[in-house]
Amino acid sequence: MQAKITVTETWLRKHRHLYDGATRHPFIRSIRDGNIDISAFKTWLGQDYIFVRAFVPFVASVLTKAYKGSDDGNGDVEVILGGVAALHDEISWFKKEAFKWGVQLSSIVPQKANQEYCRFLESLIGPEVEYTVAAVAFWAIETIYQESFAHCLEDDSKTPPELKETCKRWGNESFGEYCNSLRNIVDGQLEKASDDVITKAEATLLRVLEHEVDFWNMSHGRT
Repeated sequence: MQAKITVTETWLRKHRHLYDGATRHPFIRSIRDGNIDISAFKTWLGQDYIFVRAFVPFVASVLTKAYKGSDDGNGDVEVILGGVAALHDEISWFKKEAFKWGVQLSSIVPQKANQEYCRFLESLIGPEVEYTVAAVAFWAIETIYQESFAHCLEDDSKTPPELKETCKRWGNESFGEYCNSLRNIVDGQLEKASDDVITKAEATLLRVLEHEVDFWNMSHGRT
């Protein structure tokens, strides 16, 4: 018997071109091919630190929505709580990497693409935003990083040794399993969602993909 195609799988097939643009961006390919301009990496490092700090209240809001909007016993809260806990280590990692690369985080000014992405996250925090919609954004953001940096760890990659730790942070199998858990949560919510919520959730996925491409463009020195 053929397995049922999930809503997220349908979306990823439908929007494959944009999804590939986010997960196989020239910035990521330059890491994988070993020809990245280190100044571009430093730009990404500083800007992503700002983004992660804005990501914290967003994830906390998803946790609150999960507590209020998910069924007891399905594990949503526990999975998302793990993501909240991991952000403490992630922020510490950014500070350590910034010191290593000589990036002064206190002097970083968020660029336009970063500002717009952070404003988008903030727009998803309010109680009027459905849990399903916010969960889609959370899953997409985490998964794009996982797939992007996992691409830099494939056997034929030429990722510079000094960037391997960065790639392993998001490209490892454990983080991939976590992203799959988020995807299962999303598909579970979408199965019982109204057409209106599904429409909003798909639009949110597209917004995330567009923001991710813009963020990579910013890091890569493109407008």
